[in-house]
Amino acid sequence: MSRHLADKRASSNGGRMKQFLRIGHEGGGRIWDMLRQRPAAAPAANRRVAEFLRIARGRLV
Repeated sequence: MSRHLADKRASSNGGRMKQFLRIGHEGGGRIWDMLRQRPAAAPAANRRVAEFLRIARGRLV
């Protein structure tokens, strides 16, 4: 039994690999450097308690 028409892929000519290499050669490392240098977000573990205390003190904003 042969495969369905949708299951038959044409051979790839390496387009994705070419794009990855292009980004790598053009200095794509700068993107990762910027992401590494971003400040870490403050943990929101006690945020709920802080909001309850704020409301209990009567501060709305």
